[in-house]
Amino acid sequence: MIYPLTNVLIDALPEESRRKLLKQVTRVNVPIRTSLYEPGDAPRFAHFLTSGIASLVSTMADGSTTEVGTLGREGVPQALHLLGQLHVPTRCFMQIGGTSLRMEFGVLQRLFDSDETLRRIFLAYAQYQSLMLGQVAGCNRLHDVTGRLARWLLMIQDRTGNSLLKLTQEFLAQMIGSQRTTVSEVAGGLQDRGLIVYARGSIKILDKIGLENASCECYPITRSLLSDLYKLAHQTVLEDPAA
Repeated sequence: MIYPLTNVLIDALPEESRRKLLKQVTRVNVPIRTSLYEPGDAPRFAHFLTSGIASLVSTMADGSTTEVGTLGREGVPQALHLLGQLHVPTRCFMQIGGTSLRMEFGVLQRLFDSDETLRRIFLAYAQYQSLMLGQVAGCNRLHDVTGRLARWLLMIQDRTGNSLLKLTQEFLAQMIGSQRTTVSEVAGGLQDRGLIVYARGSIKILDKIGLENASCECYPITRSLLSDLYKLAHQTVLEDPAA
């Protein structure tokens, strides 16, 4: 896996486009549960995540939620808002606090409209985000809780580079669309197999290969999508004569 220097989309930009964008950003902290956008709202800011994890969640009429997307340093949660005027029905918030390079969304929109190279890279990211949303939605519908939880933990580790994840039982249940008691039972089963250590408020991954074997078929697909996005950034930097 090729990890970005700051944020994969910024790293993918040619020098001139990167310089224009970086003049407009402010480095900010984004603590846990920080809302990055709400359903149907036009975002005020765009966040180029540089650490931490954000979740895209879908909320039903009865208040139940399930995660339909996870992102870290590979993207910008508000990227879908650049593509048109349709309302985005998901909510996005920080599930693991971190940092971001923040800019006015309107400024990013103008750069997206005027800079062809930046627009091409953001369209590639939007395609990645759409494919990821579809895969995770299908996973939540068709696969059992054990496979979904293993897949989700691996996706978080891939984006943080950390095997110790600060996650509550309630949060895990919301993210995989299940009951807290079910999450506790499934996580306990993974612990009994020596794959994780499950304690109050945290999970430590002990055996990544074993956890991959416990995961559903969606993990290698989502991992491949993420890897392809990192390769795009790396390839673009190598091809940029000013880099």
